[in-house]
Amino acid sequence: PKAVLTLQANKYIQLSFLYENYEEKYDRKDLTIKYTKDGEVEIVRDREFEEKKVQEIESFGFKNLEGTFIVEGDTQTKLSKWKHFLEMVDKLDFIVKYENFDMKFVEEGEIVATTEDRKNWFNLSFDIKIGRRKYSLIPIVIPILKEIDSYEELPEYLNFEFETNKFITFKTENIKPIIKTLFELRDRLNRDKIEIKPYEAHLIELDEGIEWRGSKELRKLSQQLKHFEGIEQVSQPKGLKVELRDYQLFGLSWLLFLHKFRFGGILADDMGLGKTIQTLSLLLKLKEMKKLKKPSLIVLPTSLIGNWKVEVEKFAPDLSYLSLYGNDRWSKFRKIDKVDIVFTTYSVIVRDVEDLIKREFEYIILDEAQKIKNPSSKVTQVVKKLNSNYKLALSGTPIENHLGELWSIFSFLMPGFLGSLKEFKKLYQNPIEKESDNKKKEELFFKIKPFILRRTKEKVAKELPEKVEIVKYVEFSEEEKKLYESIRILMDKKVQEAILKNGLNRSQIVVLDALLKLRQVCCHPALLNKIDEAKKIKTSSKLELLLDLVEELLAEGRKILLFSQFTSMIDIIKEKFEKLNISYSLLTGATKNRDKVINQFKNGETDIFLISL
Repeated sequence: PKAVLTLQANKYIQLSFLYENYEEKYDRKDLTIKYTKDGEVEIVRDREFEEKKVQEIESFGFKNLEGTFIVEGDTQTKLSKWKHFLEMVDKLDFIVKYENFDMKFVEEGEIVATTEDRKNWFNLSFDIKIGRRKYSLIPIVIPILKEIDSYEELPEYLNFEFETNKFITFKTENIKPIIKTLFELRDRLNRDKIEIKPYEAHLIELDEGIEWRGSKELRKLSQQLKHFEGIEQVSQPKGLKVELRDYQLFGLSWLLFLHKFRFGGILADDMGLGKTIQTLSLLLKLKEMKKLKKPSLIVLPTSLIGNWKVEVEKFAPDLSYLSLYGNDRWSKFRKIDKVDIVFTTYSVIVRDVEDLIKREFEYIILDEAQKIKNPSSKVTQVVKKLNSNYKLALSGTPIENHLGELWSIFSFLMPGFLGSLKEFKKLYQNPIEKESDNKKKEELFFKIKPFILRRTKEKVAKELPEKVEIVKYVEFSEEEKKLYESIRILMDKKVQEAILKNGLNRSQIVVLDALLKLRQVCCHPALLNKIDEAKKIKTSSKLELLLDLVEELLAEGRKILLFSQFTSMIDIIKEKFEKLNISYSLLTGATKNRDKVINQFKNGETDIFLISL
């Protein structure tokens, strides 16, 4: 017999055998066939020969369905097997027939990347040049990207269908940068060109082996975002009254780089490394460069207003400021355009949003930006309504519980950067958190890396002194101010009367009692439990700041010693910690088994040690 292959139009192969003039389809069961039309003829099939030919076809990866051969697998697997088979078929001992079969592979072609500058984005396109003709790559590559979960999964060679049943083959290694780029941007591959926002430039992977036409700006920006190469290292502002450490100077350079391209970013340094001073350096530097055209709005927890004011006055006195906080804030609105910085709180912007959205700020800066970690909260929605040229977030803990919190902050900084929340959950959050998908984790990290600057104390330890003392200033709430002032006036009167009556030396107990009460108000009004006015106030600005500090320090993995002279204050703190499920050890004058408590903290069973002075 002679083996006959018939290549069918819908891409399968039919195997038959020619015994003289009689052609019979492969059939494993029939060993003999009789013909009676023109006289009786009996064909005895050569089973050994037929099975050998079957095995030859199967060796190319085809599956035998009783004489019909098909290729199984994904598209690229099928194409690779067909390509190999068609290259070899003429060298095999078969008679080959073609029934409307049209499948051709070419290997000579090149890919050209073209970019066009637009106002706030770039247009990026890829074309395959085959001979004198040019084909857009994006619609060709979409079917391939739909079949893979990672560009790392691709086979050694890729076959692109540039015309119906016409394919061009590229070695994957040679075009991997393009495939990676298109994979990263696959959510918008719906036409011949892709719109690239500047903050996506680092997702483009194009090496020297690919012809590049058009704007060089996109390529340059891509390299800067990937490696921070070419980021200008700046000098500190002339008006800054402190010498910046090297890592802080780099932080300033990074912030100015973000400013240059209108990027948002998260300054996520550990507590104590100077997020505030780096931010003030940015605003002061822009003012000295005459680029601070409008006031900048800094939104922060109430407890931090006093600290920011002190830092401005101490380190950047050339920056003018006002605070929109308290019942007298309405009179200050007309002064907003006359200052460099406007301080307000998260609670105030919710109440004042209608007045604030009418204005345009140079920067909106969120301190403790994790306050907007819930995308559906009122404060998050209000913050997104505010208008500014630039945005910045400060947070040592941009992710406290889950990745959705990171999405929420970036949806304020650069809307659309991480897609919609639904897309983000499907593409990153669920695979990473529920399936421990490390590839997705790396992909997300690569995407956000240029826009988060985080240094731990360990990373910059060489630049830090052996011990750093940081004084945090707390601003009273309106209720606390009134209580403090009323007690001050009352105690002042008592002290004056005691001194007039008994002299200073004999009035020391009255003086100390007055100072004690004022100190207690500063800690928590609840410490003055015999004063009716104090009983009405349920919150403490100092306690709020303490809880914010503790939250951030614990997120950094720190151990904390917390001292207080008032055991009644320790009791209040203790109660808060228990509600927040924060583990602690306690050492006061009433503690009996001191060694046990100390070892409990030393051995890591608790994170905080509450100690009475």
